[in-house]
Amino acid sequence: MLYDKEKFKKALTKQKLNFIYNHIKDISNIKILELGVREGLSTSLFLEVCEKNNGNLISIDINDCGKLFENAKWNFIHSSDDNFEMINEQILKIGELDVIYIDSLHKDFHVKKVLYNYYNFLKKGGYIFLDDVSWLPYAKSAELENKVSNFNDNQKIFKKLLEIKFTNSDNFDLEFCFENSGTAKIVKKNFEKLKEPKKVTKILSITEIFKNILENFFSKS
Repeated sequence: MLYDKEKFKKALTKQKLNFIYNHIKDISNIKILELGVREGLSTSLFLEVCEKNNGNLISIDINDCGKLFENAKWNFIHSSDDNFEMINEQILKIGELDVIYIDSLHKDFHVKKVLYNYYNFLKKGGYIFLDDVSWLPYAKSAELENKVSNFNDNQKIFKKLLEIKFTNSDNFDLEFCFENSGTAKIVKKNFEKLKEPKKVTKILSITEIFKNILENFFSKS
């Protein structure tokens, strides 16, 4: 099948995928890189857009998802998404990317690594969407409060994106959608290479500064 219409309909019921679809559905000759396929939910959404707008989709997954669809507009690569030499070569064959979707290994160090590589292939004005950037669903009293690792991972990814934005404020715009487990949207503003991230230093309030002074004073007394 070219794509799974039922999975496409299901994808549209997911608020974060619907958020992405509304941004990309009218891009002509769209070129998409998808990191993470799983059961093919987002893949079906992207292939629907490619079919409608004469686009191309490259999808990467460490699991073999190549038999999910038979579509000339789809290039599935069975690999880790940090196999840059091989994947970069495939991207060069279709040209600059309009959309990058990052939904693979949800670790801040990995997200940073793939973001910095594939950002170089993104068009000016192109989108990067990153899944799982909100820890709110996993917070105490939330429905998924037992998923401690998800809480920590999503929080670290969110923080890492802020650090990257902090040193690249002129290079891209950054927005967040906090529906479900959250999605970040990056819009590329120029062709400058990304600078390495720096930690965002906390700015203390007058009350906190005064409190620190008193604590230091009494600790020395």
